[in-house]
Amino acid sequence: MAKGMGKQVAQNKKAYHDYFIEETYEAGIVLQGTEIKSIRASRLNLKDAHARIQNGEVYLYNMHVSPYEQGNRYNHDPLRTRKLLLHKREISKLIGITKETGYTLVPLKVYLKNGFAKVLLGVGKGKKQYDKREDLKKKEAKRDIERAFRDRQK
Repeated sequence: MAKGMGKQVAQNKKAYHDYFIEETYEAGIVLQGTEIKSIRASRLNLKDAHARIQNGEVYLYNMHVSPYEQGNRYNHDPLRTRKLLLHKREISKLIGITKETGYTLVPLKVYLKNGFAKVLLGVGKGKKQYDKREDLKKKEAKRDIERAFRDRQK
């Protein structure tokens, strides 16, 4: 689990809207060339990203890391598949969880910790449309209560 998070570089807000996040795992990313420089400059997007397990290894798909401006020929493919680094017991646990129907691996955040790029992976179960509407209603009600409380204090 992620304890001492460093500088947060990117966050996938849509993941919390589309999934019930049940567990989180911290994973390292295998990067090439100038990718770390782009990540340090917060030039990445997690919007459509997801993770899959293949041959006992976890891979991250559709995470867009923009090419580094001064990278010239050492630049990378922005949407390439990146390997995630997890312990074997964590991977075997994830294999068991994702075999169940409805569960998927979603990247929630990318952050820098001790100079290394890390991904916070969430095990999520997809929300139905009525769940999303219910969450929006709760959020709106909470906002109204806070607003009324603030107005009363003035």
